[in-house]
Amino acid sequence: MFKFIEKTFTFFYPILRKWGMGYSFASYLSLFLNIVLLCVLAYTMYVVFRLVLVTIMIFIARKTRTKFDDLLVTNKTAKYIAHLIPLLFIYKAVPVILERYEYWEGLFGKLVGIYIVILVLWIIRTIFNALRDYLKLKPRYSDKPIDSFIQVIMIVLWIVGITIILSRLFEIGHTELLTTFGAVSALIILIFRDIILGFVASVQVSINDMIRIGDWITMGKFGADGDVIEINLTTVKVRNFDNTTTTIPTYSLSSDSFQNWRGMLHSDGRRIKRHILIKASSIRFLNNEELKDMQKITLISDYIDTRMAEVDKYNVDNIIDKSLAINGRNITNLGLFRKYITQYLSNHPAINKDLLLLCRQLQSTAQGVPLEVYAFTSDKQWQNYEYIMSDIFDHVIASVPYFGLELYELPSNSEFLKQT
Repeated sequence: MFKFIEKTFTFFYPILRKWGMGYSFASYLSLFLNIVLLCVLAYTMYVVFRLVLVTIMIFIARKTRTKFDDLLVTNKTAKYIAHLIPLLFIYKAVPVILERYEYWEGLFGKLVGIYIVILVLWIIRTIFNALRDYLKLKPRYSDKPIDSFIQVIMIVLWIVGITIILSRLFEIGHTELLTTFGAVSALIILIFRDIILGFVASVQVSINDMIRIGDWITMGKFGADGDVIEINLTTVKVRNFDNTTTTIPTYSLSSDSFQNWRGMLHSDGRRIKRHILIKASSIRFLNNEELKDMQKITLISDYIDTRMAEVDKYNVDNIIDKSLAINGRNITNLGLFRKYITQYLSNHPAINKDLLLLCRQLQSTAQGVPLEVYAFTSDKQWQNYEYIMSDIFDHVIASVPYFGLELYELPSNSEFLKQT
């Protein structure tokens, strides 16, 4: 073994001498043994401190009620701290062991210092991750953008860490280094503005899972309404449903508003939200004869029986004068029609009954009283969805006259001609 080391040194000695490191063989052997001894001591310290710190942290986590220390254990914070202690020992020992070897002392000192900076940042990251997981367990913070705050803090810390590493590596003062960065960054931002914005947006899109290839998105500003076919650093390509292609700047996805339909496609239904306009003058109270005629409508016959009994009982108990229909409680044709639509939707095989289903009256307008259908179809494919929605409104519109109601529409030229 000794002869092998001697032959290896003999081979590399001319190279080392050319670099100005031509120490004697005995010196290098001493250096080698010192480094080996230092590594053995550091590894022994790591094993001991790791065992002690991990055991103590696990013990504390089991004894305390808070979940924060459990999350520190899960994120292996103690393990990384155990790495840091031997590194600090090496950092302090290198100037002593390599006192006569200036080149190696400077090299090892820089490498160990850089590793310490990276490890400290990694330890801080594990602590922040544990804090993030802990806050997410709290109802007060469950809906807060904790990840974003931590990401911003870590970006700042990494910038500081990289500045320290570069200043350590090239032996440049922090102030001088930051001044150089400022001057160069202004030129870089001016020339590569779109690329930098695109890169930042790409990171945001990826981290926040805002968009994926194959997603259906709508972005009115750029006339995009179709499937995403390509995402790169500067552009996002969308194939519209008319087979045209729209190119969107990647940074616009983080600065402008767009609609991603992925959530709908992965949900249990696709929403129908459409209304018809009822002519206000056609809305009125129904008398008993009209209600008896409407009892022939199967979907609401039981409802009419129950409702008539309730209304009659209330009016009799309160001695209501029914010579005027406005007195007491009454049933209107619009209210009965709303109930009919609700029953019709509840019995429609293409409507998802587990999601919200209702027929509601909106704010009256100059064109009439809007009656809106709000429901979800089980089939989410565009073609089938449109067919189901059209089928429902065909029936709704055709049912309007059976309740003595009228739809609002502007008169046509032929109607004006008939009146003249």
